[in-house]
Amino acid sequence: MLPWRSFNCLETKGGRMTPTQVSASLIFSIFLTGVAHANTAATQPTEFVGKDGAPMVLVPAGPFPMGVPPGARDGGRDEYPRHEVFLDAYYIDKFEVTNGRYLEFMKNTGHRPPKNPNDPRQDLWQAGLMPESLADRPVINVDWYDAEAYCRWAGKRLPTEAEWAKAARGTDDRRFPWGNVEPTHGHLNFNQPWQGEKTLMPVGTYEAGKSPFGAYDMAGNVWEWVADWYDRLYYEK
Repeated sequence: MLPWRSFNCLETKGGRMTPTQVSASLIFSIFLTGVAHANTAATQPTEFVGKDGAPMVLVPAGPFPMGVPPGARDGGRDEYPRHEVFLDAYYIDKFEVTNGRYLEFMKNTGHRPPKNPNDPRQDLWQAGLMPESLADRPVINVDWYDAEAYCRWAGKRLPTEAEWAKAARGTDDRRFPWGNVEPTHGHLNFNQPWQGEKTLMPVGTYEAGKSPFGAYDMAGNVWEWVADWYDRLYYEK
């Protein structure tokens, strides 16, 4: 994955949430992920389109194992102990929020364009615009407040760590969004000089890497923001 942070959103009926950053070992993609609450009706559509025009996929209600199993070689101390979490049904953005959608948000709200905090010469956006060829890439160089503002504008909210984790890995205790097979170039965009594309890829490029619920790029490409505050000892409390 490339060292930038973006976000996605959830459809919501709630209000504003507290800023949060999840550990990099848990959050792989940097994009705006929108979250939306699903109705409790038995016949929920598996997909629908949000206010911002972004397709969203259903994550059904139910429990899932969160964290790393004892003895597993993946993950860090902040992912132990594994525990069961029950979540109501919700919708999450199918793809990372793109530059194109973020541009529409900026036009409608006057929100500031993303800025590279370390090197302004590497800014993709110039005079509030970005190259048309990058419209389908995930937006980067956004902070938590940028992500939260976009989601609120779209009638959504940022996903919690638990909501993101379930949408990414499902309920069957798999290691990766696609299963337990070791990752390849067909599953995700790596951030290594000897593998991967060495650049951001268009959202939805890796069909083989999508999650059990149909969310793309939950591993690789960029990191993601979530809603809750990061505490490395939270699971131990």
